[in-house]
Amino acid sequence: MKVRFLELAQCELDDAFQWYEEQMQGLGRELLNEVDGSIRRIARWPATGREIFTDVRRCLVKRFPYGIIYGIEEDTIVVVSIAHLHRKPFYWIERWEKA
Repeated sequence: MKVRFLELAQCELDDAFQWYEEQMQGLGRELLNEVDGSIRRIARWPATGREIFTDVRRCLVKRFPYGIIYGIEEDTIVVVSIAHLHRKPFYWIERWEKA
C-alpha cells in the first residue's frame, strides 16, 4: 500500500526528531527508524492497528511515547498524526475529517 502523510503529521515528526536530537545526538534518528518500522508494519497489515475512532487506527511506536494515527483510503494509508501519547487526546480529529 502507498503511504501519504498529512502535512501536519509530517511537521509533528520533524519536530519530534529535532527535539530528540537536541536531547542526545542520534536519538532523533532512532525515533525515525522506529517510526519507519511502524509505517512498514502498517503498510503490510493495515487493519491490525487498534481502531480508536470511526475508520481511524493507531499503531504504537516502539521505545517512544508516540502513536501513528492513520486511516485507510482505498490503496493508501493516510497518516493523520504522529501523536505524542502524553498530550491532549484526539486533537487530530479535525484533520481526519478534512483529509
